[in-house]
Amino acid sequence: MKLFKAITLAFISSAIASPMMSDRLDSAAQVSQAASRAAAANPSVSGLKFNIDGTTGYFAGTNSYWIGFLTNNADVDLVMAHLKTSGLKVLRVWGFNDITQSTSEVWFQSFIKGQNPQINTGANGLQRLDYVVKSAESHGVKLIVNFVNNWNDYGGMAAYNSFYGTSISTWYTDSKVQAQYQAYIKAVVSRYSSSTAIFAWELANEPRCKGCSTSVITNWATKTSAYIKSLDPNHMVTLGDEGFMNGGGDGSYPYTTAEGIDFEANLKVPNLDFGTFHLYPESWGVSENPFGSTWFANHGTVCAKVGKPCIGEEYGATSNKPGAMVPWQTTSLNTPGLAGDMFWQYGDTLSTGKTHDDGYTLYYGSSDYNTLVTDHVSAINKAGA
Repeated sequence: MKLFKAITLAFISSAIASPMMSDRLDSAAQVSQAASRAAAANPSVSGLKFNIDGTTGYFAGTNSYWIGFLTNNADVDLVMAHLKTSGLKVLRVWGFNDITQSTSEVWFQSFIKGQNPQINTGANGLQRLDYVVKSAESHGVKLIVNFVNNWNDYGGMAAYNSFYGTSISTWYTDSKVQAQYQAYIKAVVSRYSSSTAIFAWELANEPRCKGCSTSVITNWATKTSAYIKSLDPNHMVTLGDEGFMNGGGDGSYPYTTAEGIDFEANLKVPNLDFGTFHLYPESWGVSENPFGSTWFANHGTVCAKVGKPCIGEEYGATSNKPGAMVPWQTTSLNTPGLAGDMFWQYGDTLSTGKTHDDGYTLYYGSSDYNTLVTDHVSAINKAGA
């Protein structure tokens, strides 16, 4: 900004001597206005809600880890069309796919011993993610794109650790690991920094550092979010954590720092625009309700206190889904500080058959889908939230 100001002042001071200067100033102003319009078109925080395509309010969304790995463009378009028809505005996708041995399948980054790490920009690499972004643009769907997995699926931090000889606790601080991680972030962000389909960049899927001081992840989030903003100041950035709290609630496992997460401390990181939290009662050994609804409500309280909107970014149940999840959705919609919810996970029938069913999947057009998506979106629209 200082450089732009200095150049502008230099142009003005020499305008009398240069009859072409007014034309240049007009051109510069047009470029600046175009940049402002592009930035304004991106989803953004608006108080404790989000502005998407000029409308501020609460949104419903979902997750699809697999969509970037599809090789049939028509399948991608089918999913995007169904999301649009359903009124689901935001889709969270895996922006990573790390391998440790050669494969002919889709992969984004390799950590093969004896070779330098490689980022795949080919037809079976990031070009697959390119099409997801392109299809999202044409269907008006916004994307949360994350950069690494805490879990071993699709490589994740384990792929880095295998290559560099690090561990889950040193991943966040090792200089070589973080240099490659940032190189990968730069490769992805630079491809889509001008796309209005990007809702936000996400540091990781469910980052944890079991037994670590919470400062490890908070410091890593501070540095990484600042780095992303230096590459792309026009899109939002979020952490992607499960929202474990440092006390409060009923004192159960999710309200402890056992996994190295302090939700409120991380939410206060300056370059994180909003917060995320997840909910899996079966995995966490807690009740679906009242625990689930209270979990949503307690996060809303913290988010309103900090002054940033939050999203129930992943949540699910494997049985009696409406009985478990409708109360969570209702609580979320009616809790100040909460600005959206995104169920795990979206399912559909593609050219190859049904997408992966992990027990949590809600398939497009099913009875559970009609209750938890169609009816929920109607409730959001009716509330005008």
